[in-house]
Amino acid sequence: MVPMDGSPADGIRYSIGDLARRTGLTVKTIRFYADTGLVPPTGRTPAGYRLYDVRALARLDLVRTLRELGLDLPAIRRVLEREAPLPEVAAAHAEALEVQIRTLRLRRAVLLAVAQRGSTPEEMRLMHKLAKLSDAERRRLVHDFIDEVFGGLDANPEFVAMMRSAMPELPDEPRPEQVEAWVELGELVQDRDFRAAVRKMAEHQAAERADGDRTGLHHALTETVTSEVRAALAAGIAPASPGADPVVARLSAAYAETFGRPDDEELRRWLLDRLGAADDPRAERYWQLLATVNGWPVPEGLRDVFAWFSEALRARLTGC
Repeated sequence: MVPMDGSPADGIRYSIGDLARRTGLTVKTIRFYADTGLVPPTGRTPAGYRLYDVRALARLDLVRTLRELGLDLPAIRRVLEREAPLPEVAAAHAEALEVQIRTLRLRRAVLLAVAQRGSTPEEMRLMHKLAKLSDAERRRLVHDFIDEVFGGLDANPEFVAMMRSAMPELPDEPRPEQVEAWVELGELVQDRDFRAAVRKMAEHQAAERADGDRTGLHHALTETVTSEVRAALAAGIAPASPGADPVVARLSAAYAETFGRPDDEELRRWLLDRLGAADDPRAERYWQLLATVNGWPVPEGLRDVFAWFSEALRARLTGC
């Protein structure tokens, strides 16, 4: 510390060495801040050495604190030169840190998923690429899928609306299984064969609507089929056996009532065709993956239910 004769306390001048001891910064760092204009020297000794006053010391202490908080030099300069209020800069930086924290959490989840499933380097790259997409990018990926498979078709509007409302939302701290589910879902909605299969289902829906079907979704009917067939499966009733006759009769009657059609062989042929159009295990997998990503209860698999029902119908239709 170099005092100036006769000056008050706030006229004290500090050498770079004094500042380094007081702040814990290196002499090299203080020189850098001086050269860049962040903390310019207050004056110089007759020999040309830099001197700093208490205001420079306070300024340097602020720069050190902001750097420790992670602010870059341009942001610090704006604060020091009062071009941007410190609260605004701090808020913006906190928001940026939140994004970085979320990214680190995603990377951690990806690494845990890789460790658990023994992924190859290529799988790990894909996993990281898909997992780090933003929420908006994930939604856009699914919306693009829906636009392509249902675009230009008068398919069931309730079903399309349900698909658009159910978007993948990875939490801030996803579990490894959620990352794995999102990666599989991301691959699935980009798969050309799957898109073609869902497009075929949508065309079938549109054809039914063209024939006058405006009945919408059929959750109650699905519950009825599930209940009846699960009971038959539990009882060990084979779909082609006589014991399946009353089950098929009850379900056929339920479909006839729902769709306002006669309960006859034509209805059963239409129903068999309808079940066949939706018989793709990937469609069920789509909803299971979406539920896993979003932390929802995973829906019960119904492929065995509708496989039994289809086989039972087929066994009772001549020429099928």
